[in-house]
Amino acid sequence: MKCPKIILADPSGAIFSKIEGIINESYKLEYIVRSGVELLRAARDSSIEIIVTEIGLPQLDGLQVADILLGERNPAKIIVFTMQTGLDVVLQAFSAGVSGYATKNNEGAELVIALHEVLAGRTYLSPYVTKAVVRNWIEAVGSRKPRRETIPFTPRQIEVLRLVVQGKTMKEVALSLGISSRTAEVHKYQMMERLGVRTVPELIQCGIRTGIVEI
Repeated sequence: MKCPKIILADPSGAIFSKIEGIINESYKLEYIVRSGVELLRAARDSSIEIIVTEIGLPQLDGLQVADILLGERNPAKIIVFTMQTGLDVVLQAFSAGVSGYATKNNEGAELVIALHEVLAGRTYLSPYVTKAVVRNWIEAVGSRKPRRETIPFTPRQIEVLRLVVQGKTMKEVALSLGISSRTAEVHKYQMMERLGVRTVPELIQCGIRTGIVEI
């Protein structure tokens, strides 16, 4: 069975000793780079399927590289692997075309989930980031009361959205509601389509702003 080829980009290289063994179980680690310029060069290898990058790279940061590759229509999927959870950074990452946003928690366990989701054609957002997005959004809107709008969501979809806002993974959402993970994903994507958003952070913002869910 063919192993997907991966690039790991991190300025210190310290994380590699923790996750290299995990990655090599199912993937082929083709390049390890420490700068944005090195990453950009390595990413132009047409055999690369996934790029795992920290944001804070020297010369070009990880999001600048992602934006360049998006403009070049590079087919490699990009996963941000970082401890940064700020709302602006998360939105900037997805605007730059990344497919996943994972945090350096659990010594790489979350990255394994992100790799699986992204290779399956889905978007991955860390539950740690989801909680931070909600917190930052609340701070941004201050004490303003969200204006409730009429959105054609079913009661089940609203339940799904409430759990997503709480930082639950789709597997946890499915378990809480007694439905399959696939059904939970369908509800999520139907809501995103109706709101005209493309990422989970945007879905969360719309849900809070419009009063569909309350914090």
